[in-house]
Amino acid sequence: MDQKGKKVKLAVNGGISFGAKLTAKQLAVIAEHMIEGDELEVTTFQQLYIDVFERDAESVREKFMEAGLSCYPVGNFVKSLRTCNFCKGEEKEGMPVAIELNKRIAGNPVPFTLKPAYTGCPVGCGEPLVNDIGVMKIRDGYDLYIGGKAKGKDANTGTLLVAQLSPDQLYETVETIIRIYAEQGKKREPFFKFIHRFGLENLKSQLPVIEKQIAY
Repeated sequence: MDQKGKKVKLAVNGGISFGAKLTAKQLAVIAEHMIEGDELEVTTFQQLYIDVFERDAESVREKFMEAGLSCYPVGNFVKSLRTCNFCKGEEKEGMPVAIELNKRIAGNPVPFTLKPAYTGCPVGCGEPLVNDIGVMKIRDGYDLYIGGKAKGKDANTGTLLVAQLSPDQLYETVETIIRIYAEQGKKREPFFKFIHRFGLENLKSQLPVIEKQIAY
């Protein structure tokens, strides 16, 4: 393989599934596009970073997708949904909702890297309370948290913004929050800082009307 040329970074994972898993076929396809000395970076949001030659990037993406891998941009974008292990079954843990939410938001440009997380029960293995946007399935509804921060002396759990949303309400609300952040956030302004500056009440006032759902 020609080892000269500019490289770009791709973010890949096995898709939104039962935890962060890869098949033997997916691992083999990734290995085909690595040369001696290359390394895979494992991120905290369940993605792998791989460096590929820029000239080959599009064809590599296609091969990865054929193997069932999902590819995402690297940088100031909404990351793919961090998930738990969904230990009680696909429908009960809301897997179809997690997949659809990821499809709608992952890869959208934002002022600074935004990490969403989803968990299918109150145990919270997907760590929704310490990520920028967190979704927790409670019985038949979805509770939405925002502004969590996992690192630093000012680490903090997210604030419950809306409780017991239907899937459609969840999609619309999260998409609206991300749109507001993309339009109103300052360059390289982390989401939790944006929330403090923009104001929680101000954000609530701009969300779709969800009768008796806003958690004051």
